[in-house]
Amino acid sequence: MANLRNVFTEKQVEVLHQFTDNHDWKLMINSGAVRAGKTFVDNFLFLLAVRHAAEIAQEQHKPFVQFILAGASSKTIQSNILDEMKTTFDLDFTFDKHGSFKVNFPKLPPVKVVMAYTKSIAGLASIRGMTAYGAYINEASLANELVFDEIQKRCSGKDARIICDTNPDVPTHFLKKIIDRARETNDRTVVSNHFTIFDNEENLDPLYLEHLLNTTPTGMLYDRDILGKWTSGEGIVYADFDVKKNIITRKQFDEMYSLAMQRHGLKYVAGVDFGYEHKGCIVVIAVDKHRGKYYMVEEITHKHWQKERWILTAQKLVRKYGNIPFYCDYARPEYVAAFQDAGIKAFNAYKSRLYGVEIVGSLIKQVRFQVIKEAIDYFEKELFEYNWDEKTGDPEKKDGNDDVMDTVRYAIATYVNLQDKKRSNSNKAQSYNSKLAVADNLGLI
Repeated sequence: MANLRNVFTEKQVEVLHQFTDNHDWKLMINSGAVRAGKTFVDNFLFLLAVRHAAEIAQEQHKPFVQFILAGASSKTIQSNILDEMKTTFDLDFTFDKHGSFKVNFPKLPPVKVVMAYTKSIAGLASIRGMTAYGAYINEASLANELVFDEIQKRCSGKDARIICDTNPDVPTHFLKKIIDRARETNDRTVVSNHFTIFDNEENLDPLYLEHLLNTTPTGMLYDRDILGKWTSGEGIVYADFDVKKNIITRKQFDEMYSLAMQRHGLKYVAGVDFGYEHKGCIVVIAVDKHRGKYYMVEEITHKHWQKERWILTAQKLVRKYGNIPFYCDYARPEYVAAFQDAGIKAFNAYKSRLYGVEIVGSLIKQVRFQVIKEAIDYFEKELFEYNWDEKTGDPEKKDGNDDVMDTVRYAIATYVNLQDKKRSNSNKAQSYNSKLAVADNLGLI
């Protein structure tokens, strides 16, 4: 135990002992918070499980056996597992033409590791008909249930074990049902472990942890990301919105930025949700990049407007704020095209709902998103009717309760996502240039 605690957290040691000391289980589900240390220990379990498969191959006098490595996509498997294993164990993987690779242990038959992609039924193609001696499923809550079931069926080799790594989802998720049913029936073949972020506190930078705790929105997102709960949430989505802190007057805004605008100015972006029978909306967000603050300075919400009226409105906003980008709901591509034909800088919005809600909710919690009181039309009414859907774990989709909420999310989340991509590309370019410089100094190029 003492030696293991030099490398692993107490929770990770518990899971390792469960893997090695308990010989009854066939399925292990490790779920919980982000940055809780799940994947780190599961990558070790993966190697232990592959070695165990090799030992079974030797026992059964087989030249090799097969093992399934599964994830939502090849990209997630690479970044979550293979890259991490290269960093931790200095392992390199040589892939064959089918995308599989072999793992070799001294004096044991090799194990062929076959990739399976779990997000859609198409992921079944690579494993149909095979006999596997174990599996490791990363991000298992994202798996298509039919693909997950097929992986279980394929793991029919002697003493095959399946390890699952996942963040939590809604309580009605099929994985949570498996966990609950096993506990209710005392099923020894299924074991599960729950991680909170505090299980990995010793390995996290204290400032990072403090930042995460202070910026994760209250409610469902905090319960999932910090406490690792399988929850669908309840109550309003933006529970941290405080009308005394998150709403300011136009006068306060103008006084705050009268000098700041002269120094560095504000950047303006717009979100657009086209509507007809349901409300259509354009919001304008002022971005203070230096202070990391966002302000809703305009909200224009109407029903039954034709595209020409929306174009005239957007052109009026361009005259007021400059040639600003409009991040649009692309469910109406003909409207987006009409904006572009009119010379308006219209782009498809980034529409990932939970990601967008988390960004906006974090800004609200830190009072880095504020709304100008005089700009509000439907914003405040929608805000306090914008609830979590207990069945899906997403914000409820009801007519009339989310048009402005969606539009604000389009504007802010798209802008933030684009900035993140720019930083990522810049970092990659710097890394590439650094490598070129080193190679040049060594006379390699």
